[in-house]
Amino acid sequence: MSESLYVGVDLGGTAIKVGLCNATGDLLRTYEGPTQAAGGADAVLSNIAAYVKELVPPGTPEWDAVAGVGIGIAGFLNIPEGIINFSPNLPFKDVHVKQIMEEKLGKPVKINNDANVAALGEAWGGAGRNIPNCVCYTLGTGVGGGIILHNRLIEGSTGMAGELGHLSIVADLEAIQCGCGKMGCLETVSSATGIIRMGKDAVDRGDRTSLALVEGELTAKDVIDAAKGGDEVSQRIVSRAAFYLGKSMAAVAVVVNPERFIVGGGVSKAGEFLFEQIREVFNKLTPDNAREGVEIVAAELGNNAGVVGAAGLFLRA
Repeated sequence: MSESLYVGVDLGGTAIKVGLCNATGDLLRTYEGPTQAAGGADAVLSNIAAYVKELVPPGTPEWDAVAGVGIGIAGFLNIPEGIINFSPNLPFKDVHVKQIMEEKLGKPVKINNDANVAALGEAWGGAGRNIPNCVCYTLGTGVGGGIILHNRLIEGSTGMAGELGHLSIVADLEAIQCGCGKMGCLETVSSATGIIRMGKDAVDRGDRTSLALVEGELTAKDVIDAAKGGDEVSQRIVSRAAFYLGKSMAAVAVVVNPERFIVGGGVSKAGEFLFEQIREVFNKLTPDNAREGVEIVAAELGNNAGVVGAAGLFLRA
């Protein structure tokens, strides 16, 4: 084969997903298997190698065409050295992942933060395709982010660039402590976790809300669905999440001046109900020259963003 191919690995706490991409960001196929984190770091890394070889069998023309393997990982990383210093859901502590995986696979390996690779995936093969300057938000358990400028992922000096969920943006009187230890982070109000917390607080206060009738554990979808159905308490919660997302985008816009904001993750499934409110705040708070022509759109790749972005580490990072 004359065309180079790239393998992406989305390393999760329960499952490992691997995907094969061509040089233009098209996902050709995927394979998935259990992480088996209880077996320790060696077992997890051996599983990655086995799944990559299942996806692209060694000795085939496709294997020979693989120019690199990228791995997306949640945690604190030393990206230049290829080391996982700590991961909250995996048995890694100062593990030299790049070196070990290059020995197991005989291919160049790069690692990066999971939110960065999801952003890179959208930029390369999703809602940011052919957009050289874009910023991606992932609204899940936390708020992840990634910044693409001039077609390159911005990592910063220690790999912390694009940690949008930890913008300290919530007004002091409303701020609570984030999981990172700091106060007033965007993640505390605009993540699924933040939305659930605000919903539970409303119920505990005795607010008149249909959320009190929800059976079982409250979810962010419950809050969003109630808001769409006219529940005023839920509408205020979603509006608060949207307000701080729009406010954060206004701040980011005057720093990096992107052409497009891309929003993915479970909370983004609220759709235009959420996006319209974000756009309204963004347009109100952003200077004209940083606002004009900027789009705020939904992500396109869903659960495939991580593998596509990890594969793209060799072309767009």
